[in-house]
Amino acid sequence: MPSNDVRNLLHTAVPTAAVGVIAAVVSGFTAGGKGALGAVVGTLIVMLFMGIGMVVLQRTAKSLPQLFQAMGLMLYTAQLLLLLIFVAVFKRTTLFSPRAFAITLIVATVAWVAAQARAHMKAKIFYIDPEPSKAGTAQKTGSAT
Repeated sequence: MPSNDVRNLLHTAVPTAAVGVIAAVVSGFTAGGKGALGAVVGTLIVMLFMGIGMVVLQRTAKSLPQLFQAMGLMLYTAQLLLLLIFVAVFKRTTLFSPRAFAITLIVATVAWVAAQARAHMKAKIFYIDPEPSKAGTAQKTGSAT
């Protein structure tokens, strides 16, 4: 993975993990140990799904740049549907607090997307590919008088 991709992943994963820690502490106080466990599981699922999606999207951008936008839209839709399926599957679980799990999924997803948008805005990505200048030919500038 190129350093720019790792940096983008780091700039999105760290804030999401911080939000997950805060959610685990708050859930621990409000719902006890099961709430904290639900928040941790929710954060890990979001980081796993979104991280894999980011890696897939970066590879698609390098190999098939013409499909980048369509792949991004399809990928984010699929990720949100998978998260919705996880909420539905674990709705009646007794292993952890489903409410803390669901709220943490939503909050961590919003944190991931916001951190990803911020990382993209702060990244210095060339969007114009300048033509190389010819060192051997002198270009005339100014008036010819």
